[in-house]
Amino acid sequence: MTTYGTIPISSSEGSDRLKFLSTAKERMRSGLATRRPWREMIVNIHSLNLPSGFYDGLSRIKTNFSYFRMNYAILVLLIVFLSLLWHPISLIVFFVMMLIWLCLYFLRDEPLVIFHRQIGDRVVLVVLSIVTLIALLLTRATGNILISLLVGVVVVGIHAVFRKTDDLFVDEEALGKRPLNEPVSP
Repeated sequence: MTTYGTIPISSSEGSDRLKFLSTAKERMRSGLATRRPWREMIVNIHSLNLPSGFYDGLSRIKTNFSYFRMNYAILVLLIVFLSLLWHPISLIVFFVMMLIWLCLYFLRDEPLVIFHRQIGDRVVLVVLSIVTLIALLLTRATGNILISLLVGVVVVGIHAVFRKTDDLFVDEEALGKRPLNEPVSP
């Protein structure tokens, strides 16, 4: 068998890219695994009613926020995205910042090192949050962004108050199908 005319390609470069992509895919999959089924969140009309009092409403908010956390985050991001459709520059900045967040915060395996100094996750989180906020505010879509965030928080809050928590289960195998708001007996 001859190899005339073939160009040797480093297999380590290809395997590094493949490893990064598989790691990224696995992290995205595990992050989205905490998402609850949308049918459980929205479609079940029988699970919506008024809370019996102020403390019941607060309890529902706390329970629903912990249970539907990923769904609520997706919903708020979708509302912000939809509000930016009429501001193409803001939308481009939104996508660029999302890619930067993925690369620098969500998909990296090793600690971030700049000038031979290790940067902690909290510092990365704070710096990325500030840079994202400044970048979006510089696109002159401040009103749209703030209003869409407010609308998202209101929609999530209304759902969290009106969604009953009687039928929510945390870890069904470990807790033996115990409801989320039921106390654990010692």
